[in-house]
Amino acid sequence: MSRREQGTQARHAALPLPLRDAVDEFARHLSRVENRSAHTVRAYVTDLVSLLDHAVRMGVATPAELDLTVLRSWLAKQRTFGAARSTIARRAASARTFSAWAHRTGLLTADVAAPLASPRPHRELPTVLRPDQATTLIETPAEDTTPESLRDRLLLELLYATGIRVSELCGLDLADVDQGRRVIRVLGKGRRERTVPYGVPAERALDEWLRLGRPELLGPAGGQALLLGARGGRLHPTMARRIVGDRARAAGVPAVTPHGLRHSAATHLLEGGADLRAVQELLGHSSLATTQIYTHVSVERLRAAYRQAHPRA
Repeated sequence: MSRREQGTQARHAALPLPLRDAVDEFARHLSRVENRSAHTVRAYVTDLVSLLDHAVRMGVATPAELDLTVLRSWLAKQRTFGAARSTIARRAASARTFSAWAHRTGLLTADVAAPLASPRPHRELPTVLRPDQATTLIETPAEDTTPESLRDRLLLELLYATGIRVSELCGLDLADVDQGRRVIRVLGKGRRERTVPYGVPAERALDEWLRLGRPELLGPAGGQALLLGARGGRLHPTMARRIVGDRARAAGVPAVTPHGLRHSAATHLLEGGADLRAVQELLGHSSLATTQIYTHVSVERLRAAYRQAHPRA
């Protein structure tokens, strides 16, 4: 458990019972009703405990005593301590989500956070690899056939071929792969299921891993997991991120993360003429607005090429 999680637990335990119960009920709602991931639930709980800890210091003892003044005071404190705009925006969103839920369940007589304003976070354009850099990353070193290398090759192939999240990839089981149709079944955010195709290079990497790599690494804890760690259990996303970073350094390409490969896949699809709605479906975005950031990436790349090449740019 991280130091931050320990701090959240300590503040949660120190809350008055009505507030502590509200946190627990809200967490159960997010997990069981809205099917939010464990990571998302932890993030909401961390923000909510921070808010309620601040509220207690202002004399609040029950959820019904929360009001807009307390919420604004809490966000102002975040700004005072130098929290980033994106962090403040996320915490304000957490407060609004809790307030709406508490109003629906009768803990609040009104949705007090509905008018709560928050700064618009700066939306930086994602860094993407060029197609040739992505190829170099995946194919270096080509001659290594150890089980770990075969796994790493498949990891990189699938991240780039499908654009799925690293958590989705590490959560795949053997039954989620349809080799006949070259598609994988992915369980995404909100437990929404989607089907994503992969190409011939990923098919070859998958075949080699299943024949030559996975049987060598499989341990008692591996079960039906597609990708395995060094000890034979399911590969953890943290280790997958480390593998991508190490492989990028070894290949001599710009530093990239699994999410960077997701960005690269989406950008290259759009640059190749893919429909925006199709890319939205492949990536598992609930909103088309989220996918549209990749159109901005493509325009920026085009603008950069224009500035570099055109004599009257």
